[in-house]
Amino acid sequence: MTDAPGIGTPPTDHQLAQRLRELLAPTVLEVLDESAAHAGHSGSNGQGHGTHFRVRIASPLFTKKTRVACHRLVYDALQEFIDQGVHAIAIETL
Repeated sequence: MTDAPGIGTPPTDHQLAQRLRELLAPTVLEVLDESAAHAGHSGSNGQGHGTHFRVRIASPLFTKKTRVACHRLVYDALQEFIDQGVHAIAIETL
């Protein structure tokens, strides 16, 4: 996947949103970088961005799925970013 951050470069809300658009075709999508609010907490990278995100998303792929199954789709779509240092993703499925 070509739009993933490089080593040492924290991901952006734009990169997460792009990946979710590609894989989940959302009808509603908002990705917020809330990392600055978690400065000094576990998983913070000291840069104030790129570690803690909030995702609000609706997708036709969520139809007839449990909330846990919907969250799993989001986590699976963003796994590469998690592997590269994203510490927390708060997911709100609509």
